Amino acid sequence: MTVHGFTTAEFAPLRAAFEDCFALGQHGGSVAVVHRGALVVELWGGSADAAATRAWQQDTLVNVWSCTKGIAAVAMAMLVDRGLVDYDQPMARYWPEFAAGGKGDITLGEALSHQGGLDGLSVPMDLAGLYAGAPYAQALAAMAPLWPPRSRSVYHAISLGALVAEPLRRVSGQGFGRFLATEIAAPLGADMFVGLPEAEEARVAEVIEGRGVMDGIREVLGSAHPNAWENPTIRPVEPNTRAWRAAEIPGANGQATAKALALIYGDLVSGASRLLSPAALAEATKVRFQGVDAAHGGEAAYGAGFGLMQQGARAGSFGHSGWGGCFGFADPGAGFGMGYTTNHMLGFDDDIDPRRKLLVECVYSVLDGLK
Repeated sequence: MTVHGFTTAEFAPLRAAFEDCFALGQHGGSVAVVHRGALVVELWGGSADAAATRAWQQDTLVNVWSCTKGIAAVAMAMLVDRGLVDYDQPMARYWPEFAAGGKGDITLGEALSHQGGLDGLSVPMDLAGLYAGAPYAQALAAMAPLWPPRSRSVYHAISLGALVAEPLRRVSGQGFGRFLATEIAAPLGADMFVGLPEAEEARVAEVIEGRGVMDGIREVLGSAHPNAWENPTIRPVEPNTRAWRAAEIPGANGQATAKALALIYGDLVSGASRLLSPAALAEATKVRFQGVDAAHGGEAAYGAGFGLMQQGARAGSFGHSGWGGCFGFADPGAGFGMGYTTNHMLGFDDDIDPRRKLLVECVYSVLDGLK
């Protein structure tokens, strides 16, 4: 498999690691690393479609699923930094309708750390309602919590997007897609969209459902907290539709390159961030929940929308992985941001994607050798 792109001399081992990912189940993909504010790795290769008729290009976009949540967390932290919202204030202060159903005291920080009892809707909702945005947000605002807030954390697979987008819209006057484009992507030259313009469709890779992708979802559906994957039900290949890509779902439908994720996370830990002050980053990434997720039974740690220390990343790291394999995160202590995208969704019994394990361990090995 031909791999394209570059690495600096120090990061040359990552090329071999990325090549090895194809043997582990990588149809097409890309990896990028920004270290101390400089792009040191950008590699890509494989095919952008299942039939292998389109080569993965430098600018190939792909649905990154919940990696989008990490960028939504960045957007909310920017609003906090500007004094427009406060994690410790009730969500209803910014979204008055949210107070319905006994939710008036749920804080923004509690909602963003999956502790608000709103892992999904308690009423029927079809994909059209999710895509339209307003019907989904209105149903979420009207419902009562599905469990006592603050009593546990249950992953908000789709609803977290509305819990960011709605207060953001009300205090900034912008939809999430517009905010991402103008306030995050443009300043950094990061190639990422939520609400993909039709003109960009030709660049998007086809998502491929691989082995084991639904295993974790079935586990959640069989638990006491199935709502995250109901109302509506979302198939792994839903991102192959124009309707999905055109919608704004800040918890799940970002279209991005690996470089875009690396640029955003790399900026945050560069020492001279164009997005966030050090104080705002510290507030966004402090631990708000650490323990066992009540739905899937695995260990979880969350800041204000960020996943903390996920899958092989070291203490102090923050970011978010995506269903099936994509990931983006930053390690402030090591001074790097990293992104990985793939169109080949896979699931694993121990919840550790060997592609991620290989790439992340390689980066840390290189950095440890530079000390």
